[in-house]
Amino acid sequence: MSIIVYSKPACVQCTATTRALDAKGISYDVVDLTEDTTALTRVTEMGYRQAPVVEANGEHWSGFRPDRIARLAS
Repeated sequence: MSIIVYSKPACVQCTATTRALDAKGISYDVVDLTEDTTALTRVTEMGYRQAPVVEANGEHWSGFRPDRIARLAS
């Protein structure tokens, strides 16, 4: 399973998301939207305007979503 967390520096929800993934033992890659313009374009084209955006198993969502993270762990 490939999980990407599109993040920004000093983003409280981004930090909460990565901490929750860590706590569940779920591996992921972080992409900094302030440094990767291609990723920023991709996230914008998906319709998102806030970070984090998590992409996993062909699905994606925005914000800190412990319910979705719990589903990834099961």
